Amino acid sequence: MYDVIIIGSGPAGLTASIYVCRAGLTALVISGQQPGGQLTITSAVENFPGYPDGIEGPELMDRMRRQAEKFGAAFDLGEATAVDLKAKPFKVIIGRKTVEARSIIIATGSAYRWLGLESELKLRGKGVSACATCDGFFFTGKHVAVIGGGDAAIEEATYLTRFAKRVTIVHRRNELRASKAMQKRALENPKIDFEWNSTVEEILDPAKNRVTALILKNVATGATTEFPVDGVFVAVGHEPATELFRGAIELDAKGYVVTKGTRTSVAGVFAAGDVQDPRYRQAISAAGSGCQAAIDALKFLEGENAISGW
Repeated sequence: MYDVIIIGSGPAGLTASIYVCRAGLTALVISGQQPGGQLTITSAVENFPGYPDGIEGPELMDRMRRQAEKFGAAFDLGEATAVDLKAKPFKVIIGRKTVEARSIIIATGSAYRWLGLESELKLRGKGVSACATCDGFFFTGKHVAVIGGGDAAIEEATYLTRFAKRVTIVHRRNELRASKAMQKRALENPKIDFEWNSTVEEILDPAKNRVTALILKNVATGATTEFPVDGVFVAVGHEPATELFRGAIELDAKGYVVTKGTRTSVAGVFAAGDVQDPRYRQAISAAGSGCQAAIDALKFLEGENAISGW
């Protein structure tokens, strides 16, 4: 029996564990399939406060984990496979074992949707990214491509014009799916151009360990062309890691946990980070909400039941 079980070990989960344990509570962090979360596949992190020279994503997460361990957090490297939130104590199944807690913080995050190309995987962090806010600065004065046609792609492309000399949006249709206001913004931006009716067949060049071009296929004609670029930003959506909680707590139409602050629809269950945040999706905002969830859980365990649940 733990005071708090934290499901997820990214910035939100680890920050929550630090605050929970410093308050004298017992906490178990279930690391899941990707211990450390998305930052473990991120190279240089230059926008996290306190690191003026930047820090590698895996190192930042290792430091957070060591800090949590210092204050007494326990870790399970397994993956939560089921939860029972109908009665207290709450139960979490990890493989063949069951652990119990008086409260739970969900910090399972979300995952970028990728194109599924082998070359894309090999070049992640070497010119292929899914976060303009994180990596746009590295492409100052360069030509980059943004893959997608929805609001997220237009937001990424617009942000990248702050740094890149040219941004090309590659979209498989002949018109954007983004809102009219977003479309107008992109179409009127002199630094943004378009490759319509096109899909990405390959990203060059893994052999050179950097992005040099895209192989584009025109879906109308079937013709393929080599399109030189210096970087690629994939903006085809996110998938919140909430399948485990479907039917147990309220989720929105896209699968994100519905929260008021960090409270979920079940009293005593809280959510923090990208799993409930489709807007910001930054390490620092995730860490901040992890702190909030920990404090909310503490107040709940102290008897302030009104601060949790609808």
